[in-house]
Amino acid sequence: MNLDLLLSRGISLPPGRMITSGEGAGDLQPLWLSDSPASADLWAQLRGEHAASGLWPLLLDSLDPHDADFRPWGCGELSPERMSSPDEHDAEELLARWWQDYTATDEDDDQLTAEERLAVTAPFGQTWPGTAASCGISADPDGMAEQYARAFLAQNPQARLGFVSAPRGADALTAVGWDGPANYDNDTATFSAVVRGWEDRFGARVVGVGFSTLHLSVVAPPSGLEEALAIAAEHFAFCPDNIWQGAHRDLVAYAEHLIDLNCWEFWWD
Repeated sequence: MNLDLLLSRGISLPPGRMITSGEGAGDLQPLWLSDSPASADLWAQLRGEHAASGLWPLLLDSLDPHDADFRPWGCGELSPERMSSPDEHDAEELLARWWQDYTATDEDDDQLTAEERLAVTAPFGQTWPGTAASCGISADPDGMAEQYARAFLAQNPQARLGFVSAPRGADALTAVGWDGPANYDNDTATFSAVVRGWEDRFGARVVGVGFSTLHLSVVAPPSGLEEALAIAAEHFAFCPDNIWQGAHRDLVAYAEHLIDLNCWEFWWD
């Protein structure tokens, strides 16, 4: 990780340290982590230097803000060694497979009847609608990311700055060895592959990551319900807990929530 390049370009880094991954042999350090809360200005400056430095900045939150270990980041609860590459995965195939898995009915399900489960994903039911079309990127995705970074830190002032060697934000999730969605798929490269598509189609940017949460800025959100429903289907396949355990308990309500929303946030149980 080329920290000297940042220093040579006049960037003053706060006190911090390299983090060794918990599954490594002691020599793999995928993350630099600040010792204290992050600055939105510095995050924006580092993001602007990404093309030159190859380092993607992240605003990192912990499982418990009072935890001295700052899990999973501070204690190296990271697993880059066991991740594949996002290049090995097709995002649409992943989403279609996940959709089939999560919409399948189970006679032994003691939470929802088959009819109730199908109602959650109406109007599509068990039929995968395919990936959503781009809503058209006409504004600056990086400018929106900087705006969202400020909003994120206003809500999560304990978040720290981290950066990861990665060609794009989506890939940083895999490179750092984050395993927040491990209860669904323990290869984060599959999620990175999907986020790559959102970067390209909707101007999404990876801004914040928590123990099991992901926070993206989005410069081209859906402007109407039809567009929003298609994107909501992708979100359900990507992170079903957003709907199963969120405030919006079916696809239509969740889609209405997405209209003109410039941040997408995900949480895996």
